[in-house]
Amino acid sequence: MTARTYDAVLCDLDGVIRHYDHGEVHRLEAIAGITRGTTMELAFAPERDLPLLLGQVSRAQWAASIANALTTLTTRAQAEQLAQEFAHAPSCTDQATVELIRDLRKRVPVVLVTNATVWLDDDLAALGLTDLADDVVNSSIVQIAKPDPRIYAIAADRARVPVERCLFIDDSQINVDSARVIGMAAVHYRCFENLYEAVTPLLTGLTQES
Repeated sequence: MTARTYDAVLCDLDGVIRHYDHGEVHRLEAIAGITRGTTMELAFAPERDLPLLLGQVSRAQWAASIANALTTLTTRAQAEQLAQEFAHAPSCTDQATVELIRDLRKRVPVVLVTNATVWLDDDLAALGLTDLADDVVNSSIVQIAKPDPRIYAIAADRARVPVERCLFIDDSQINVDSARVIGMAAVHYRCFENLYEAVTPLLTGLTQES
């Protein structure tokens, strides 16, 4: 047996810890005769998404840009309703993952690394997650978004751990790949089980030598 492999965990938020409910958006898309998922596709198009994630636009401005894009597909009223619902979609946490992250934090520093918005602090407070991690690297505050490797370097610095001693977790393969480029170990999150398997060495404090 050898000492643990990682000295810090850097973890994505959305798609791993937090999940959005777009059920009402899908219902409104059906009413408007729009293909399910169209609103999300338009909202996350780079020309709308990146300014949001870099803190350059407000939620109202983002919603307005989504509505403008949707007006080519439906009425202005329906477009605005869809945009507002998407921009204010409810979210919830995966409680098993939250408890796992809390357990990990007892053993190593945990930093959230998230492409997020300027209202993230309010969201974390509403979800009861303000104390989940030792720090939060929010793209809209540092003005660098994943997969730019610089955001991972910032997170490692916040954890006070060299990049090669960090374990990065994300549900995006592109983000995982970019973290590996700078020497981080990285896990592509697909479900709770594969996450738990990846962090088991940290929970036990030891890892089996290969």
